[in-house]
Amino acid sequence: MSQLDKQKVVESVPQRGFFGHPKGLFTLFFTEFWERFSYYGMRAILLFYMYYEVSKGGLGLPENLALAIMSIYGSLVYMSGIIGGWLADRVFGTSKAVFYGGVFIMLGHIVLAIPGNVPLFFTSMVLIVLGTGLLKPNVSCVVGDLYSEADNRRDAGFSIFYMGINLGGLISPLIVGTVGTEVDFHLGFSLAAIGMFIGLLTFLLTRKKNLGLAGTYPLNPLNATEKKRLSIMFTAAAIIIALFVAFGLYTNVLTLPVFIGLIGILGFVIPTIYFVVMYRSNKTSPKEKSRILAYIPLFLAAVMFWAIQEQGSTILASYADKRTELSIAGFTLSPALFQSLNPLFVILLAPVFAWLWVKLGAKQPSIPRKFSFGLLFAGLSFLVMLVPAYLSGGTGLVSPLWLVLSYFIVVLGELCLSPVGLSATTKLAPAAFSAQTMSLWFLSNAAGQAVNAQIVQFYRVETEVVYFGVIGGLAIVLGIILYLLTPFIRKFMQGVH
Repeated sequence: MSQLDKQKVVESVPQRGFFGHPKGLFTLFFTEFWERFSYYGMRAILLFYMYYEVSKGGLGLPENLALAIMSIYGSLVYMSGIIGGWLADRVFGTSKAVFYGGVFIMLGHIVLAIPGNVPLFFTSMVLIVLGTGLLKPNVSCVVGDLYSEADNRRDAGFSIFYMGINLGGLISPLIVGTVGTEVDFHLGFSLAAIGMFIGLLTFLLTRKKNLGLAGTYPLNPLNATEKKRLSIMFTAAAIIIALFVAFGLYTNVLTLPVFIGLIGILGFVIPTIYFVVMYRSNKTSPKEKSRILAYIPLFLAAVMFWAIQEQGSTILASYADKRTELSIAGFTLSPALFQSLNPLFVILLAPVFAWLWVKLGAKQPSIPRKFSFGLLFAGLSFLVMLVPAYLSGGTGLVSPLWLVLSYFIVVLGELCLSPVGLSATTKLAPAAFSAQTMSLWFLSNAAGQAVNAQIVQFYRVETEVVYFGVIGGLAIVLGIILYLLTPFIRKFMQGVH
């Protein structure tokens, strides 16, 4: 999209109407709120649903396997953003991608709501993976379309948008999590489906009035010849993949551990291919190529951050269930409630960070510096968990306040990195790869969770000190390195602060 086209899109959007921001932020805020309500509500009970005994309404899978599946599922959710970003850029635009994605997500939760078996469970996962890949990167991309490049409200707008994401994430474990663990898992999944349905209605009823031209057409559309060629390629690829899977299952070569390892490799191979393709494209200007090079260390920092942050729904969720004292003053807490801590702290602190960036203006830390702070806080959140591991001797139950503190510290890092990363991606992305670069940003989460799928299997009560210490210490070292490299990275950012 040319600079003139971008300006035309911005002018089509009412620029005042939602806390001093474009009206379209209202539509995207509440669409993403309900999508995150459904996703985080489902995720708050998914791990327990997998490893709880069948007599308790679960699937009865081994806990270590359930932890690995959770990480691989999270990785695939973000990895599928490649497909969603490409379809938005080249076929039907980001607005339609958001809608179609919401439909797939809702169907996936409906399937989860049906009492069934493991095959039915994996069917629902496929639907949710595809749907999130369509919706997640593209709704964030539309947020970027609401602002001009010179608009100082952009970072604050993404922080507000990010607060909406976490508001949905706060409420859903309290509702879906409690219903799922205390009443029935499938009833909890039904509530997640209802949440996504409300999100779809919100988007359909307000997008025409509030979003203007934002997301209405692909930025780099396919011509007729390309459509025909790619249709043949996709059909052939689908057949080859189907035959490969069928052969692997028939010969027992394609086992779950092999699949987990394959996803771990793809978590890094796919973004590498993306970087190379975008950099070598004749549609990428020299200035944009320089910005791609600056984006690489930011991407790697995000991988390390998400590898820690996403363990809040795996290792720390299991820690809440089995290592934490849940009986307090005569009340018994649901372990799913701890999944609300991260979004709760984001909601409380996101306005503070948004105000801080606006207040500092041109004096605020540069993007690489913010990322380095994010890594430092992430590492510290794991190092904190060394204390209860040492005090309890790895045997007794520990105070829930240690989990509260760990979640709080990682949120400080999240607010330094995640909304800033969304904003930075819209600034550094080549124009011809706008939505796909947003998909690339979410691949940092996919890569982080692909790594987690390998390492969570090594977590044991007796290895807590080593586990938390090594991972937390590595994050802090990388944060320091990134901080020192900031002046070098900024040279390649070509004026983007």
